[in-house]
Amino acid sequence: MGQEVRIQRFGSALSWLSDAVRISSNQQGGSLMTTESLFMAGALIVAGVGAITDVMTRRIPNKVTYLGMMVAIAGRFALQGWHGLGSAIGGGLIAGGAFLVLFLIHAMGAGDVKLITAVGCFAGPGGAIEIVLASAIAGGIFAIIYSLWQGRLRTVLANAGKLIRFHATAGAEVHPSLNLSNPLAARMPYGVAIAAGVLYSVLAFYRRGGI
Repeated sequence: MGQEVRIQRFGSALSWLSDAVRISSNQQGGSLMTTESLFMAGALIVAGVGAITDVMTRRIPNKVTYLGMMVAIAGRFALQGWHGLGSAIGGGLIAGGAFLVLFLIHAMGAGDVKLITAVGCFAGPGGAIEIVLASAIAGGIFAIIYSLWQGRLRTVLANAGKLIRFHATAGAEVHPSLNLSNPLAARMPYGVAIAAGVLYSVLAFYRRGGI
């Protein structure tokens, strides 16, 4: 019940964003920075809801990710035409493609890939690169904190070394035991790291003069 309420609130937030996009598209003389600020707000909303549901249920619903993608693509097309459409698709491909590699070696869940793809559609290519890098750094920091909390830091560091050595020789092959298919594998809600990466990107956007 609680999750359905959260999804409904997320839908309301995206509905507000869609209305803002439509109003902005009807206004003359709107600045590019103002338009981009709407999309950065959308990225933050999607990432925030994804992080909350990931922490509480250990999954990121398709309702969040797919709806986010559709709003981002439609919004950019409505405001920026074909250029905006290409920007949304390009951002999604960059962000989703980067995490897809981790998914293929069973180091990342499908929900995480779809969430970062939705975020990339909002952020565009440049923002997507920044968010992917920031999310990766945040993920590393959170992994250390999470493993410390579970008392498994030494084991996690040892497994990280094994994975590095394995993929250095086997390439993109799936490790036989250190992967998310293993029921004993530690699972961190990576949606939190994605949200942290988006938050960093939003703050950086405003420091650069976004309004």
